Amino acid sequence: MAELFSKQAKQYAETRPDYPKELFKFIASKTPDHDLAWDVGTGNGQAAQSLAMIYKKVIATDTSPKQLELAKKLPNIDYKQTPPTMSTTELEQKVTPKSTVDLITVATALHWFDLPNFYNQVKWALKKPNGVIAAWCYTMARVNHSVDAVLDQFFSVDAKPYWNPLVIRLVEQEYREIEFPFEALDGAQNTGPFEFVSERVMDLEEFLTLIRSWSAYEMAKGKGVELLGNDVVEKFKTAWGDGGNENKKVVKFPLFLRIGKVGNVQI
Repeated sequence: MAELFSKQAKQYAETRPDYPKELFKFIASKTPDHDLAWDVGTGNGQAAQSLAMIYKKVIATDTSPKQLELAKKLPNIDYKQTPPTMSTTELEQKVTPKSTVDLITVATALHWFDLPNFYNQVKWALKKPNGVIAAWCYTMARVNHSVDAVLDQFFSVDAKPYWNPLVIRLVEQEYREIEFPFEALDGAQNTGPFEFVSERVMDLEEFLTLIRSWSAYEMAKGKGVELLGNDVVEKFKTAWGDGGNENKKVVKFPLFLRIGKVGNVQI
């Protein structure tokens, strides 16, 4: 995963949607304390920066140094490059002591993780019993009927051979089927997914740059295939309408959150 997103780190930072304030307000309302949050797979720190407005300290980790280079530095965010898997000894040395974290977040990355290993780390790091884990993904961007039709065709036909089928299915299913062995929060019937929407105003070139940040685009490029050839770009131009890069549109990203608490698990 790290190699795929490192290669287009700049495009990722420039065009991936910011996450709505309502999302972080909702998540923060579920943690009794706001001392320490750990953002795993932080990328360029999008989620970490919002968490830093609420939590006294944020540890933000990623396996990609290129992504971390592009992260906005704030005094209460500690960015760290970590290996994909860590022993409890490494976890304590590189991240945090046992049972000290109020909140662990994973923004649009959980589907890439070795879940059994990661969940052991979560259960080790979170405060017991009310430490919270929150993980979310967003599904296909929505613009309007014309653009959506071209994008859906591109996603399901042109890019299909280059998606990781196991990963993309978890996202398409809105994290409903992803393994998530945590307790429902007090007053909730389940761990979600709970729905939010992220929005970003984009011109056509920014929208195409968003596509270039896809893992499938980078995978195809590595095989010598240019998915956004002239014919495909023309289809997007026609659907986008007159004005091209002067014609900005609101792009909506449906977002799906799984959230739960660790409970009294012993590990």
